[in-house]
Amino acid sequence: MGRCLKAIAFKAVLVFLLLTVVPVVLLRWLPPLTSAFMIYRHVEDLRAGQGYHAIEYRWISRTQISAYAYKAVVASEDQRFFRHLGFDFNAIQASIDNYQDGGKLRGASTISQQVAKNLFLIPAKSFLRKGLEVWFTVLIELFWSKQRILEMYLNIAEFGDHLFGVEAASRRYFSVPASRLGASQAALLAATLPNPILLKARQPSAYVLKRQQWILRQMRNYPF
Repeated sequence: MGRCLKAIAFKAVLVFLLLTVVPVVLLRWLPPLTSAFMIYRHVEDLRAGQGYHAIEYRWISRTQISAYAYKAVVASEDQRFFRHLGFDFNAIQASIDNYQDGGKLRGASTISQQVAKNLFLIPAKSFLRKGLEVWFTVLIELFWSKQRILEMYLNIAEFGDHLFGVEAASRRYFSVPASRLGASQAALLAATLPNPILLKARQPSAYVLKRQQWILRQMRNYPF
């Protein structure tokens, strides 16, 4: 009985590793056809009785993305990106301290964690999902370069309703390819990333414009 259980456990671990490690290794070089979050959006539409809505998504290589786009998302989302190994413990502690002082519990997810969530997982609140997020983040940091992580992030991030990736966003909002994004345009896109459904790049609110200016200042001051 004991040997049987050990054999089952071993096979379960092996299957888990194959289902998680292999895709991460392959995506080190291959562009994803879709992401878990894009599929989740389709499922949401069907559950709401809205039918099928096409997703705007077009993968482009890192050399086809403006340097300003890279700077904007790092300045906005994860300024310690090049110095951590997937988890920003300083940001996590700052978020906890702010909450204990009576403030809101701010998100402290790194770009690597956001890639793990968007690419492999669907939104849910459970210890299992959080554990999988940590696991995929470790794998991503282990097998991918920082440049690949940024390339993936900018290609699969949601920038609006059924709008994914910096190329599709650049063409919808500014009628230019991502390679021609200027600093102000890149900062505006980055300003919407916390919640691109509510925060609009087209006809931006005062809050989005204020956040855009903050990102531009960070881009000038941060030594990328």
